[in-house]
Amino acid sequence: MIPSSQGKLSIVFYEDKNFQGRSYECSSDCTDMSSNLSRCHSCRVENGCFMVYDRNNYMGNQYFMRRGDYPDYMRNFGMSDCIKSCHMIPMHRGNYKMRIYERENFGGQMHEMMDDCDSIMGRYRMSDCQSCNVMDGHWLMYEQNHFRGRMMYMRPGECKNFSSGIGMGGMRGMRFMSMRRIMDSWY
Repeated sequence: MIPSSQGKLSIVFYEDKNFQGRSYECSSDCTDMSSNLSRCHSCRVENGCFMVYDRNNYMGNQYFMRRGDYPDYMRNFGMSDCIKSCHMIPMHRGNYKMRIYERENFGGQMHEMMDDCDSIMGRYRMSDCQSCNVMDGHWLMYEQNHFRGRMMYMRPGECKNFSSGIGMGGMRGMRFMSMRRIMDSWY
């Protein structure tokens, strides 16, 4: 539920850098931006949080965007291509809870997290995370310590095998070393 003081979640995409060219406002998921814009090189998040993808159907590299201006996000994020799809991240109020597993199919060490973790090696002495079960909240998982590198958006549900790339936007072989909650204060 969105608080009345916040307004509708929305992101505006622009064809060119610095908010130039045709624009398209989106307040929900969009699997294929090409039906609305021929290209997209800047955007403005009016309210809310969104994941944007460099391929259609929520595939390819993912980038997290919260309220703010992104006049040349390709340079800022190191993207090699423009935004092709986007996913709205619903606001979550309440507890956060995720179980991470050392091996695929929920094998090996298991640790339950309820807050951010900037290094699974430092906190849990765990060198790898190959599967997870998100029970509450929305999370960002990063391939490097201290919330750096490529990221993956995780919503409630199970992911049995990160190395296969199934259910992960086609991002095969990613390893996750840090995790962060997507908090309502980010909206």
